[in-house]
Amino acid sequence: MNEGVNVVALVVFCLFFVAVTVMGFLAAKWRKAANENSLDEWGLGGRSFGTWITWFLLGGDLYTAYTFVAVPAAIYAGGAAGFFAVPYTILVYPLIFTFLPRLWSVSHRHGYVTTSDFVRGRYGSKGLSLAVAVTGILATMPYIALQLVGIQAVLDVMGVGGGENTHWFVKDLPLLIAFGVLAAYTYSSGLRAPALIAFVKDTLIYLVIAVAIIYIPIKLGGFDAIFEAASGKFETINETTGKPTGALVPAEPGQWTYATLALGSALALFMYPHSITATLSSKSREVIRRNTTILPLYSLMLGLLALLGFMAIAAGIKVANGQLAIPQLFENMFPSWFAGVAFAAIGIGALVPAAIMSIAAANLFTRNIYKDFLKPDATPEQETKVSKIVSLLVKVGALVFVLTMDKTVAINFQLLGGIWILQTFPALVGGLFTRWFHRWALLAGWAVGMVYGTYQAYTVSSPTQAHFGGSAKEMPLIGEIGYIGFSAIVLNLIVTVVLTFVLRAVKAPDGVDETSPSDYTADAGDPGVDPEVPPLTAATH
Repeated sequence: MNEGVNVVALVVFCLFFVAVTVMGFLAAKWRKAANENSLDEWGLGGRSFGTWITWFLLGGDLYTAYTFVAVPAAIYAGGAAGFFAVPYTILVYPLIFTFLPRLWSVSHRHGYVTTSDFVRGRYGSKGLSLAVAVTGILATMPYIALQLVGIQAVLDVMGVGGGENTHWFVKDLPLLIAFGVLAAYTYSSGLRAPALIAFVKDTLIYLVIAVAIIYIPIKLGGFDAIFEAASGKFETINETTGKPTGALVPAEPGQWTYATLALGSALALFMYPHSITATLSSKSREVIRRNTTILPLYSLMLGLLALLGFMAIAAGIKVANGQLAIPQLFENMFPSWFAGVAFAAIGIGALVPAAIMSIAAANLFTRNIYKDFLKPDATPEQETKVSKIVSLLVKVGALVFVLTMDKTVAINFQLLGGIWILQTFPALVGGLFTRWFHRWALLAGWAVGMVYGTYQAYTVSSPTQAHFGGSAKEMPLIGEIGYIGFSAIVLNLIVTVVLTFVLRAVKAPDGVDETSPSDYTADAGDPGVDPEVPPLTAATH
């Protein structure tokens, strides 16, 4: 790594950071509604975003520091196995085309702000709703932590993160400042802040990848040289395991792992609270349908970004922490001023999703814990105030993950969240299409999946580490039968189906379903959903 501070890159980075910070605070006045003290306004942007804004918001929400840092780092460390992120983002769009419009319609009709609102209304079960809410909050924290790792990586490469022997407070001070700014404008502007900043974020990312995918290969002698260098590295035998360090093509034993990682991650992606929050901010179900057809453009970008892992190998990048590989590649290959632009793209690419994630988790707490169990008569103003405060606390929880988990394999932050959030799939997606599953069976299946997945994630470790996130670099969070999240959801479904048969047979009491079939297909202008009449609120049920 280069010694000292890259002053030019730091100045450019700071200019962009200041610009988006100002935009974040100004967003409070953007498309401002008469009644801003409600979760519909603060947490969902007034449910008013059209196709263009939603596309940038979902792109900013889903393609994060995970995209720019963790995926190329996984490829840099282990080879083609890291490419599972590309097919999973392709698999996910046909899936969400089938169920997200239905979720939007029923949520608009009944004023649902969160997935737990829907689960409570569909199954008449506050216990199941609470389980979904707690899972969503828990799964979001390591994902926010991944964004903070991305910011920390670029700060370290620019020379302002301190060295290994630096006092922890001095070392992390720049990260804490960025964290504080993020918390402040999220508190002030709600979802409108990341929606506005997403325009800058996505523009920068597309600019940087367009330059990187042409400029860097030219400097390295072309893609032939890049793949040859990567192949040479992965043929090296790991002295600890006695196995190759990676592969350009997954070996036969790793193909099932690759498949379960891709499928499990695809099923998990739109279970995350931040994905649902961005979706429910749309003004119509047709906006969601259109976005599922154009969002794959981001998958193309992700495939190109993933190749940066191979380019870092060909460029001779040597880092102990793989998350520094791509920032260091930019530092070495680009002029300082454009390296600053690239670092800004990563930094802003972390701030936007982190803001949406904290808002989504805060909404879950407010609507499905605070209002359902602590203060049922809470006013919209009280809900909004609590949500703002909790959005700050969620970020603090994310810092705990940053400080306690192994950051050298940061992709585990996302995969750990995926293990947990996958356990809400039967209740949410199943509930959108059928009422057959019994609420108690869904709760039992969730509990089994959570316990199994958490235990397996804790015990899967590398030869030198035994804690969450300490899994081997080549196979992050992988058990004996593939990705732990995938095996956990299979176990969850088995328990749910078997217990549903049993509970139906003994005629166990079912909850009250407050939805009707027409709620799942109506658009904002359809009969029974008058766009001039505000949607029903949870308090009216």
